[in-house]
Amino acid sequence: MKTQWPTGYGRRVLAEVDSTNAEAARIAADLAGPEWILALRQTAARGRRGRAWVNPEGNFAASLVMRPGDTPDQMALRSFVASLALYDACVTVTGRSAGLALKWPNDVLLNGGKLAGILLESAGSAAGLTHFTIGIGVNLVAAPDVGEVEEGALRPVSLLSATGISVTPEEFLEALAPAYAHYEAQFTQFGFAPIRTAWLDRAARLGEVITARTSRDEFTGTFETVDANGNLVLSTPKQRYAIPAAEIFF
Repeated sequence: MKTQWPTGYGRRVLAEVDSTNAEAARIAADLAGPEWILALRQTAARGRRGRAWVNPEGNFAASLVMRPGDTPDQMALRSFVASLALYDACVTVTGRSAGLALKWPNDVLLNGGKLAGILLESAGSAAGLTHFTIGIGVNLVAAPDVGEVEEGALRPVSLLSATGISVTPEEFLEALAPAYAHYEAQFTQFGFAPIRTAWLDRAARLGEVITARTSRDEFTGTFETVDANGNLVLSTPKQRYAIPAAEIFF
């Protein structure tokens, strides 16, 4: 696996930290450019909606923190940029794409199970963000037990158990950082359209019936597409919905 660290991106590897997203918030004000933070051990990792994130040593836990130059809605589309980079990094370290898929909005699946997830965090206001962080967790060597995840959620899988391939967190970062820089440059130059197309080419359950649960409602229908704003487009017998945020079940 030969990769080159992307120009303009910083890197720091920490033996231990509470969480890489928390560290990103602490250092953001002093950064001159985007910075990758990799933790070999996290003591207070967290996932979406404040849930605890089970992260044994040997798994990948990192954050990319940047000073945003876009509006909050444009920054949020980086979840698609990051998921594409994650997909490509998995291909790079394993040498194969079989079994890999992207689950809206930003999970990476392997053989139908959840391999990796992304957590976006920002600080500031709608008028101007002070920093933006993309937190990434990948089950490189171990996956949580089914009982440790939300009821109805996909079973977790690890790269090692599913492929037999052992990858260190440092090796995975070496594959992920240039992949992210590639898609970030594409997004910056051409906008969301090519990112959207590439993401849909890798989408799990596109054209199939899925369930989307928001904080207030639940919709079951056909996963039609992702629109130009990154919304999930779901077609039901009653109508067509564009859903900006939801938990997806299938």
